[in-house]
This record gives sequence, structure tokens and C-alpha cells, in this order.
Amino acid sequence: MPADRTSPTRSTRLSPDFYRLWSATAVSQLGSALGLGALPLIAILVVHASVLQVTSMVAVSGLVAAILALPLGPWLEFRRKRSVMIAANLVCFTVLASVPAAAWLDAVTYPQLCLVAALSTVCAIVFNAANSAYVKFLVPEPDRVRANSRLDSLFWTVSAIGAPLGGVLIAATGATITVLIDALSYLAAALGLRGITTAEPEPEQTRREHHRAAQMRAGWSYLWSDRVLRRLFCNAMMFGGGLTAAGPLLALLMLRELHFTPWQYGLALGLPILGGLLGSVCAPMLTSRFGDRVILLVAGTARTLWLAVTLLAHPGPAGLIIIVTADTALLFCAGVFNPVFITYRMNATTDHYMARVGIAWSISAKTIQPVFVAAGGLLATVTSTRVAIAAAAITLLASSLLLPWKHIHAAVTPTTPG
Repeated sequence: MPADRTSPTRSTRLSPDFYRLWSATAVSQLGSALGLGALPLIAILVVHASVLQVTSMVAVSGLVAAILALPLGPWLEFRRKRSVMIAANLVCFTVLASVPAAAWLDAVTYPQLCLVAALSTVCAIVFNAANSAYVKFLVPEPDRVRANSRLDSLFWTVSAIGAPLGGVLIAATGATITVLIDALSYLAAALGLRGITTAEPEPEQTRREHHRAAQMRAGWSYLWSDRVLRRLFCNAMMFGGGLTAAGPLLALLMLRELHFTPWQYGLALGLPILGGLLGSVCAPMLTSRFGDRVILLVAGTARTLWLAVTLLAHPGPAGLIIIVTADTALLFCAGVFNPVFITYRMNATTDHYMARVGIAWSISAKTIQPVFVAAGGLLATVTSTRVAIAAAAITLLASSLLLPWKHIHAAVTPTTPG
């Protein structure tokens, strides 16, 4: 892997159209953060769904979304990405707005909420795949680490302020109004994307596979055809699965075993996000100083070390400090890693496969992560919460073995899979 592939040696100012994209993304992400948890709350308070129904709504909607998104990769690949992003935002606005409309008519149902959750997840998958391809088109290669750092910093910032504001908003206005605000944010984002002036060329129609099955698996075939992308993909699935499984386990550890209060738990969730924000801000400078290969390997390994530290926590302020410190360090390392990793994947993927690779990546994560969560819950039931967290920590550590440790001298762009 070339050490300087994404180093900003010819850096220029990011274009006004990139910042229009950034602003539209900020609006929709903030709306999503404000509305986080609103649909399950409506299911509980309005529809009076059971605990099993509420948890199933989250799990099943992700699986259904992955199935629905599977055939969209080939369709998305050969269309202008900005148009697809606008359409995805408008569809998301429509399905989310149906909830307050149905509530006004006193007609909200559990199947409707499940359908809304699934369709909004499909829109997110499609939007993210198109967005990655569009950023590659919009931003020259030397500036992509910086651009992805801006987008990643936006994610961390919105995560830090959105959820607390969303809680206040739900308490003040109710979950239904919060969903309406979330819906309107997608409409505003679609209008913002229409303001981009850079002309996007019509994608070429060449190299389209004749068989539908081949079209749908093309993203995975492309990832698997290159040694570096293949290892980064496996690393991401294993790391993401272990980290996702640790989430509910840490909640059980802090609230039941360590007897932290809800505000202490909220503090442990909120403060570490600042570490992710700081890491994403530092990523361009560190990449310029050390090169992308060093950052991918060092930050990719360092982020796997910190979950195990949480097992040292005991009841009391010292235990809370240990958890907050470990989570902050983990997210800082992830914040450094993510923009460099996203940029490398972007540069190493040819334009004709960008959308399908993005769809394949999202579908894989949304199907693999629930398996890890279920396995962690089962292990905690059979043994203990700490044993399950230890297993998740070992999973994270093992994921570092899948990073591309060998320097690859050949061209990083994979050959087109047959």
C-alpha cells in the first residue's frame, strides 16, 4: 500500500459545492439525531407495542432494509448520484411525515412504524452509497482526507449535541412532533443539494453484467478481488460487530452491576464523543505527517485496545473515570482512522463500482452486527456481563490482525472482477 496515496501534497481549498453538500448533510444528520429513538417511543406510548415488538422493529427493519437495498446497487451505479441523493431524501421525508399525519388522524399502527423504519433505513443505505461516490467526483484526490475529515467531524458533532437536544425536544413537544422535524430536515437537505452547481456527467453504461445475480454481488466481488480492500472489509465487519455487541453489555455493566445513575450513564455516553471529534479533526494533519499506511495500521490497531480497559471499572467515581477515559481514547483513535480509511477505499475503488461497493459494505454491516449483538447477549446470559464484554474486547483485538500489514507494491486499484 503506497504510504503517500492520499497525502495532501497538492491541497487546495475545498469547493463551495462541497460545503453545500456538507451543509445539506448537516441538516439531515441533525434531524436524524433529534429524532433518534422517536419511532420506538411512539410504538410504546401510542401503539402500546410490547417489549418484543419494539426490539423486533429495530432488528427486523435493518434486515428488511438490507434485503430491499440489495438490488439497488446496479441501479444506483449508472445514475447521477446527486439526483439519487435528492430522491432518497424526498422519500425519507415522505415516509417519516406519514407518522405525524397518521397520528393526527389517530391511525398509527405497528406495521406502519415497521415499514417506516425499514424504508428510512433503505434511504440511508442508498444515500450513503451515492454520497461516497459523489464526494469522490466533487473533491480532487489530494483533498479527500480533508473533505472526509470535515464530514466525519460533522458526524461526531451532531452525535454530541443531537441526542441530548432530541431528548429535550421529545419531552417538550412529544415524539410525533420530533418525527415531523426529522422529516422536514430531509426536505431541507434535498433543497440544499439542489443548490449545487457543479455539473455531474452521465455515468457510462459500459461493463454492465448480463445476469442480475452478478450485478447484485458485483460490490462484494470487487472488494474481494483486492487484497487490501478485502482485509479492510473483514477488519471493519469484525471491529464493528464487536463494538456494536459491546454497547448493550456496557449499559448493563454500568447500570446494573456498577450501579451508576442514569446521568452518569449519559455522561459516559456523551463525553467520549468529543474524542471522536478531536480525532477526526487531527486526521488530515497526521496523514500529511505520517502517510495513510501508518495511520491505517497504527490508529486501526490502537482503537482495538480500549474496550478491555473498561473491565477494570468498579463502582464509584474512579470506575466512571476509567470507562469515560477508555471510551474517549477508543473514539479518538476511531476518529483518526475513519477519514483515512474512507478516503483509501474511495481512491482504491473505480468509479464504475463506487455505489455497489458502498451498498455491499452497508448491507454486510447491517446483517453482521445484529448477529454479534445476539451472540453477546446469549453469552452474557449463559456466563456474565463481564465475560461477554471480555469476548467483545478479544474480538476487537483480533480484528487488528486483519489490517493490511504487508506493504503492497502492486497497483492498489483492483482489476475488474469478471
